[in-house]
Amino acid sequence: MGKAIRNWMGAGAIAVGLASVPLSAAAGTADRGANPAVVRTAQGAVRGTVAADHRSFQGIPYAKPLNKKLRWRSPQPREPWKGVRDARKAARGCAQPQGLPMDRASDAEDCLYLNVTTPPEHADKPLKPVVVWLHGGHFFLGQGDTWGGRRMAVEGDVVVVTVNYRLGPLGFLTHPGLERSPGTAGNFGIEDQQAALRWVRANAAAFGGDPDNVMLAGQSAGAASVCAHLAAPGSQGLFHRAVLQSNSCTAPLRTRAEAVAGAEALIKRTGCDEDAAGVAACMRELPARRLIKAAGFPGESAWEPAPVAGGSVLPVDPAEALATGRFHRVPVLIGATADEYRAHVWGMERTHMLCASDQKPPCDLTDDQYREQIQAAFGEHADKVLARYPVDDYETPSEALSAAMTDFQYALPILDTARAFSRYVPTYMYEFADRDAPFFTEAAPVTFATGAYHTAELPYLFDVDYSEPPTVAQEGLSDIMVGYWTRFAHNGDPNRRGLPSWPRFDIRSGHVQRLATGPDDIGRTDFVRAHHLGFWRSLTGQTGSSGRAPRS
Repeated sequence: MGKAIRNWMGAGAIAVGLASVPLSAAAGTADRGANPAVVRTAQGAVRGTVAADHRSFQGIPYAKPLNKKLRWRSPQPREPWKGVRDARKAARGCAQPQGLPMDRASDAEDCLYLNVTTPPEHADKPLKPVVVWLHGGHFFLGQGDTWGGRRMAVEGDVVVVTVNYRLGPLGFLTHPGLERSPGTAGNFGIEDQQAALRWVRANAAAFGGDPDNVMLAGQSAGAASVCAHLAAPGSQGLFHRAVLQSNSCTAPLRTRAEAVAGAEALIKRTGCDEDAAGVAACMRELPARRLIKAAGFPGESAWEPAPVAGGSVLPVDPAEALATGRFHRVPVLIGATADEYRAHVWGMERTHMLCASDQKPPCDLTDDQYREQIQAAFGEHADKVLARYPVDDYETPSEALSAAMTDFQYALPILDTARAFSRYVPTYMYEFADRDAPFFTEAAPVTFATGAYHTAELPYLFDVDYSEPPTVAQEGLSDIMVGYWTRFAHNGDPNRRGLPSWPRFDIRSGHVQRLATGPDDIGRTDFVRAHHLGFWRSLTGQTGSSGRAPRS
C-alpha cells in the first residue's frame, strides 16, 4: 500500500552477482546448499535476488520469444539456455498503450515472462502452495510485476507467480486471414496463461512450490481469464483452487461472428483491408504500436479485446459451462468491491467521453449527463432506474451513476456466479467495503469520494505503491485478507484459527463476508439489500444477470 511497508523487494535485499555457479543439480530443482539465489529450471538456471525474508526471481521466460513471424500463433516451448540467466529485473509488459498510473506503455512482442516470489529457502520444509496471479486491465493493459508478491509469500507461506500475457489485438484478434486452421478463435492471451500454468507444473518444485496445489487467481480481466480456464479443456489439472475478484462467469463471451466483425473494423483502421499483398501479410508487418493505436481504448472502435467462445481453446462458453456444471470442479473464492464503478467514472471524467468539443479533460459528470448515461444503458427501463437511484440521494452525479452501474454490472452477476458455483463446489464470497481505501494516484485527483472502487482491494493483498500509506486499521484488514487468501491456497478453505469465521456461501444462506475497517469491519453483510438486487431482478425479469461481463 504505502512505500514504507510495501517495498517490492523488502528491507535488506542482497544483490547477488553473476559469477559462474555449478549446474550439477537436476532440472527443476533449487541449487540447494550452494546458493539460494540460483534455481535450475527445466530450461536452465536463473539467478534472482535474496532478501532477508524472501527470494525474488523476475523476468523468467515461460515460452519462446515472440516476434512478427510468431504473431497470432500459439505460444511455443522455450529452448534451453546455457549458463545462468539473470532474473533480477522484470521484463517489459506485453504491447499496450499508457493506461492507469501503475501501467507502463510498451510496444514489446517478446513479453511472455513471469515472476516468482518465495519465502526464504528451507530445504527441509514441505512444498508450499503456489498462487498464480493473472492481472486485470480489460485485456489490453497491465503487467505481472506491478503486483508484488512479497507480503503474501512471507505471511502466507506460499510461492507467488505473476504472469505477463498477450493483450489487445496481439492477444485476442480473431480473423480468418490470420488463422493457421479454419475456425480457430484468437484466444492467444488465454493460451499464454495456459503455457505459464504448464511452466508452473514443470518448475514449481524448484522454487519450493507444490505443482499439485496451485491456486489460480485474477482480478477483473484476470478473473474473466480464470472463468475461461475453468471451462477450457487444456487447463484441466493445472490448478486446484480458483479466486475471482471483481468479475463474473455468467455473461456470455463474444461469439466468433462478433469477434470477426470487430476484427474487420480494426483491420480497416490499419489500412490493411486495401493492401494488394493481402490482409495477413500486411497485418504481420505492421509495427505493434500501429496495431495498438488502431485498436484504441475499449469503446473507441467496434473491436474489443476479450476471449472468444468457440474453437479448440474454449469450445464451450464459460457461462454455459457454469450453468450446466461442466467446469473443472475446484473450490472457489469470489467477490466484489462495494463501489466498483467509481473507478470507471473517474476514467470517463478524465477522457473526452464527457467533455464538450470546446472542453479539455477532466470534465465532471453533470446531472444531465447522468440521465443520458442511464438512458443509454437501460433504454425503456431508464425511468425506473433513475427513480431507484435519484441523483439527489448522492453527493454527486458521479456517485449516483457509480451506484447504479456497480449494482447492475458487478453485484448482480457476481452473486449469480457464486450461486452457480455453490451448487457444485465449496464457494466463499466476499465484499471488500473499505470506503477509505487509498486511491491509486495523486496525479489526477478525483472530485468525488472513490470509496471501495474497482482494484481498491489489491494493495491489501499485494505490494503496491499507491498514493498514500495505510492506516493502522487498514494494515490490520490487510493482514486478515492475506490470511484468508493464503489459507484458501493451502486447503481450499479461508478459515483458520485467529481469523474471523467466514462461512461457506450457499443458495440458502447467501453468506457474503464483509471485509472492511471500522465497527462493522469483518462479518456478514446483506449484499442483496445493499445493492438493490431485488429491484434489478424485477427489472430484468430474469433469475440471472444479462449483458456482457465487464472486462476491465
